[in-house]
Amino acid sequence: MRTAFLLALLPALCLAEPATVIRATELRSAPATDAAVLAPLAENDRVDALERKGGWTRVKETGGREGWVRMLALRYAGGGEAKQGDSGIVQLINVARSGTSGTQVTTGVRGLDAEELAKARPNAAELKKMQGYAASRDGAAGFAASGKLQARRVDYPRVGG
Repeated sequence: MRTAFLLALLPALCLAEPATVIRATELRSAPATDAAVLAPLAENDRVDALERKGGWTRVKETGGREGWVRMLALRYAGGGEAKQGDSGIVQLINVARSGTSGTQVTTGVRGLDAEELAKARPNAAELKKMQGYAASRDGAAGFAASGKLQARRVDYPRVGG
């Protein structure tokens, strides 16, 4: 009985994960920077993340086309909150799919090995010291005005074409 239930859930565990494009990018035919461009994707376009491969994610855009985008061009649905209309079973499937609440995070760390990461501990004194360098919005605006600086919008650099 339990096995039959798990087998019945298997297709649901493969559901796409909703994501948003965080900067304009291109939908590519393969997970490579030199792959053919299928379509442009604009900032804030909604897609469904289907599969990950290295630094790439296969997505399905709202028009139905599937292709690959760089993983770092996507923001996934937030920290496990239920989406409007999600039933209890959908929330359960999200937990079963990812082992948590439905959000998956991939993080890369360079220069540290697994043992160093396992031994890492927060340093409250250094955090407090770092927070002491923070400037308030008004303080930063005053500094900028005194130097006759002007605000300018700077777009994210284009990655991979």
